[in-house]
Amino acid sequence: MSRIVVSHGFAMSSTDHWYPYLGAELGALGHEVVVPRLPDPQAPQADAWLKALTAQASQGPAADTVLVGHSLGGVNVLRLLQQHDVEAEGPYAGVVLVASMAGDVGYDALAAFFEPDVDWARIRRAAKSFRILHAANDPVTGAATGEHIMKFVTELGATATVPAEGGHFPSTDGTQQQLPEALRLVRDVLPA
Repeated sequence: MSRIVVSHGFAMSSTDHWYPYLGAELGALGHEVVVPRLPDPQAPQADAWLKALTAQASQGPAADTVLVGHSLGGVNVLRLLQQHDVEAEGPYAGVVLVASMAGDVGYDALAAFFEPDVDWARIRRAAKSFRILHAANDPVTGAATGEHIMKFVTELGATATVPAEGGHFPSTDGTQQQLPEALRLVRDVLPA
């Protein structure tokens, strides 16, 4: 079976929101789901987050591993893909980015996650397929303009799912405990 590694978002933990739901649903299908506790989520450091994610993602063959990134965790996944040695290890099975950013969204404290600019061509080679889940009413990325979504589609060849509602997944009240659409997208990219 496959291994799914989830990079949680800023100011979140491995047990927040829809992460346990994803783990339970995929675990019931026989997959291993890991949501590493990324260091200092209230004041994240890009290098520390990347190191923690790399440690988990490298514990299985890339061909059997799906990476999921939520919000800033998606940027962390992009950085992991950018440094991934595709020649030696092959591409990851797939990537699902939920409410993630394709570039800086104006939070000074998070600027290091967006520097230097990403190498889109290198990232694209590091995974077999990409799926994006991004609500049209996401208040963090200003999804109404579609800037981040279109960057993922054009640069990564990603398939985008854009429901009208959903906020930043979690919903604005933070109570969203299930996210069936994310589950469907992960199942879409699992190796056969």
